[in-house]
Amino acid sequence: MTGGAEETRLAAELIAVVVAANEAAPRILTVEDGKALPSGPFESGHRSLQSGLRAWVEERTRHPLGFVEQLYTFADRDRMVGGGRRRTISISYLGLAREAPTAPGTGASWQDWYRYFPWEDRREGEPAAIRTVIAPALGAWAKSGDGAPLRRERAERAAIAFGLNHQAWNEELSLQRYELLYETGLVPEAGEAAGRAGAPGAPMLHDHRRILATGIARLRAKIKYRPVVFELMPPAFTLLALQRVVEALAGVQLHKQNFRRLIARQELVEETGGMIAETGGRPARLFRFRRAVLRERAVAGTKLPLAPAR
Repeated sequence: MTGGAEETRLAAELIAVVVAANEAAPRILTVEDGKALPSGPFESGHRSLQSGLRAWVEERTRHPLGFVEQLYTFADRDRMVGGGRRRTISISYLGLAREAPTAPGTGASWQDWYRYFPWEDRREGEPAAIRTVIAPALGAWAKSGDGAPLRRERAERAAIAFGLNHQAWNEELSLQRYELLYETGLVPEAGEAAGRAGAPGAPMLHDHRRILATGIARLRAKIKYRPVVFELMPPAFTLLALQRVVEALAGVQLHKQNFRRLIARQELVEETGGMIAETGGRPARLFRFRRAVLRERAVAGTKLPLAPAR
């Protein structure tokens, strides 16, 4: 590919959105002091894209990957990630794991994904960032549109994305929300002049926060029809712990009895016979996932209960 007297080189990289979770928060495997997702070049010696990703992530972070699926390919014309005129195509993957200590000297660390997207966590109600920063900025942006039709379109987009003006909150729109903030210049990744005072969330290098938003959207949709949350749980757990992990991923509180009824109806778990003390010292039964059900659900699908608590 030639542009004038200079040639734009094309490179491919693999990038991983590796998710773990506990009852308090979803966790993301990062590098460079939390500023980037694990990534590396795709090399001709790799047997496949996925094997290349596994090899590079494990070499860079010393952390083996479990469940992995391809997420998205980012190939925008302005992705000059390597500097100069090297246009980079990123092939991203979503991986699920259980959090384990990262090896010293690798630069890898686990981070709460709400560090980057504080507006996505509604477990305690509407986040302050929406009320104090995002809604006013989006309101001003909508009103600045050239003509009434554009102003109406902008106001509607903002309302749907962020649950404003009595619109329902849709937890799966995490990518649309980030891209709207990017479009309005509210995040520093939009350019040197962007990123207004008080902009919520920690930035990431290049377009890694956009890629992470894509992974969040995929996983939030996926837990509604595939039992992938099981990949994130220890071998034995309480039903309350399972609910808390699902809530952490979805960013919303769930109705306890509805959650337990659906888990029981789909026969996803079985008792281990063990007990553990939960909050307040009350004993709670320990459960494990039924592997036969997992194999069946991986083909037929299952819907986990994500009806918010009232």
